Amino acid sequence: MAASPLRFCRDCLALAEQERRCASCGSPRVASHPALGEMTIAHVDCDAFFATIEKRDDPSLADRPVIIGGGKRGVVSTACYIARISGVKSAMPMFQALKLCPDAVVIKPNMAKYVEAGRAVRSRMLALTPLVEPVSIDEAFLDLSGTERLHHAPAAIVLARFAREVEREVGITVSVGLASNKFLAKIASDLDKPRGFAALSLEEAPGFLAPRPVGFLWGVGPAFAASLTRDGLRTIGDLQRADPRELVRRYGEQGLRLSQLAFGRDSRPVRPDRERKSVGAETTFDTDIADPEALAAHLWRLSEKVAGRMRVEAVAGRTVTLKLKTADFRLRTRAQALSSSTRLAGRIFDAARELLAREATGVSFRLIGVSVSDLAPAAEADPPDLEGRVAKLDAIEGAVASLRARFGGDAVERAFAQRPRNR
Repeated sequence: MAASPLRFCRDCLALAEQERRCASCGSPRVASHPALGEMTIAHVDCDAFFATIEKRDDPSLADRPVIIGGGKRGVVSTACYIARISGVKSAMPMFQALKLCPDAVVIKPNMAKYVEAGRAVRSRMLALTPLVEPVSIDEAFLDLSGTERLHHAPAAIVLARFAREVEREVGITVSVGLASNKFLAKIASDLDKPRGFAALSLEEAPGFLAPRPVGFLWGVGPAFAASLTRDGLRTIGDLQRADPRELVRRYGEQGLRLSQLAFGRDSRPVRPDRERKSVGAETTFDTDIADPEALAAHLWRLSEKVAGRMRVEAVAGRTVTLKLKTADFRLRTRAQALSSSTRLAGRIFDAARELLAREATGVSFRLIGVSVSDLAPAAEADPPDLEGRVAKLDAIEGAVASLRARFGGDAVERAFAQRPRNR
């Protein structure tokens, strides 16, 4: 005789007998799915992360549309769900977002605050399982296989308890997707936002996916989707009906992956050792800038921001990349390798400014950015020099970072004359 499907209240965690309302606390948030008790792969996504933190810290914003971003010519980092109702989306130009939602409160990002909250959520994930694969500051995959004896509960109940604790203790909400693999878990986490909790089984995946466009599949960007459409493969159902051998003939390894994903099959494991490839920051100007010194001033502030993020994440890097976008939207990237890994703003700035000098020859730019890659542990950063100057600069930047984390990003201003010259 088959066991009864798992059904429980997401608010009080009591097992429920009916799907509509909890008999213990009266909550309508009852989780139920025929395969819920067997699913162990989860995708956890914080809801409108930056905006939710700002609303947490300023209750007067609770019922107002909030956009996180900067400048009329900047882009939207994220927007709360009230703003999204008006059509505001991440990466949308700020001027367009404000046309759609003119009453929105625009707040510049406070990365130190967001990193702190992200760490609080991540630490609670790691208390559930060591198999946590971060995707970004506000989302991760988890594999809870084999943890039922440890937690004395199925993965679904453990994750519902986790979501409740994050809401109560961190002050933000998360959405959880449960499945038997990463691809379906990611889809499920988007089904019921915000404060969502959804499951998607491998058996129901083909029917769920069939009517959706091919661009819905993981790894299929606009260019590849357009190519598939030209070949007559407009929907995932078209891929399901296609001969896998023909897909491989046309698209190589990508074709085999498409054939698998079209039916919801995904063999990628949750990898806890996934490494971040770079740390960066950029800004879009309100008006185009051609003056080299004005560009350098922006570059210094961005270098400080990148160095601060690296310090928070306990990493250093060896390759500095300058990013520029011209007034006609042409993108330029230039990179330079350092003699050793660094997390000092001065060393990042020196390398980036040298690259900038080759590009700032009267050309007007609308955006500038800097990033550091070839990351390594912070312990490998900035070898000491005989004069002890590097150690002093590291101590200064550490103190500045602490003050900014405590009192805000504008608490301390440093002139870029303080940068070191060794690379």
